[in-house]
Amino acid sequence: MELSGPVPEFGLPLSQAALLILVALVAGFVDAIAGGGGLITVPAMLIAGLPPVSAIATNKLQGTFGVAAASLAFWRAGLLETRLMLPFGAAGFSGGVIGACLVHLAPVGLLRLIIPLLLIAIALYMAFSPKLGDQDAKARLSPLLYALSFGVMIGVYDGAFGPGAGTFYLITLILFCGFGMIRANAQTKWLNFSSNLGALLFFLQAGQVLIALGLAMGLAAALGAHLGARTTLVFGTKLVRPLVILVSLGMALRLVLDASHPFGAWLRHSL
Repeated sequence: MELSGPVPEFGLPLSQAALLILVALVAGFVDAIAGGGGLITVPAMLIAGLPPVSAIATNKLQGTFGVAAASLAFWRAGLLETRLMLPFGAAGFSGGVIGACLVHLAPVGLLRLIIPLLLIAIALYMAFSPKLGDQDAKARLSPLLYALSFGVMIGVYDGAFGPGAGTFYLITLILFCGFGMIRANAQTKWLNFSSNLGALLFFLQAGQVLIALGLAMGLAAALGAHLGARTTLVFGTKLVRPLVILVSLGMALRLVLDASHPFGAWLRHSL
């Protein structure tokens, strides 16, 4: 079989499509544990030659499969709480739709400056807070108030921009709802699925999604996410905590070094 020939339904040579499918598998695994899968798949799709909007839109399709598989694994393990699924799902979905509708108005330049700082702050908090563990703590917000505030806001961010949304869900559930880390991780996947789905429906009707490529990557992401969720259930906080730190720092570095970031632009000009 000729691996370098064009594959019209993918819009890419088969060799590149196969590589992206492998990338989706790895991203799904990482995303199920710590979030940040989009910071692996979107740059890979851009390097493969996809237009930026198509890369972001197609990433929503493959990413939805991944977080759906992770959500299912946590639900089967009894960690995805049925009573929270409706308010959290509605919040994430509505936020994702709103964010996707407002994507052309998103202050991308400002977000590129702020998000790396937030991710570094999350990494430092995860590294040095002695209170983080699997046990719940005192809640500052009820789940309903969380859904109406952070659930919607992070959903809007996910639909409009996206990097680190899963990590932001995770850390805010720990800080404001008092959830233990594994409990928070499980609810995070459902929130992330809902906001991904809302944004995906908007991008689908706009005709920006490469369906065949997104489905193929999605199946790989689902397998990776299932393995990641199972790994989380086995190793717990001792795996999730260091991986969240590494992923947060990696995402921050990736955003800072991008040519669209002032530091990344300066660095490229200097070199």
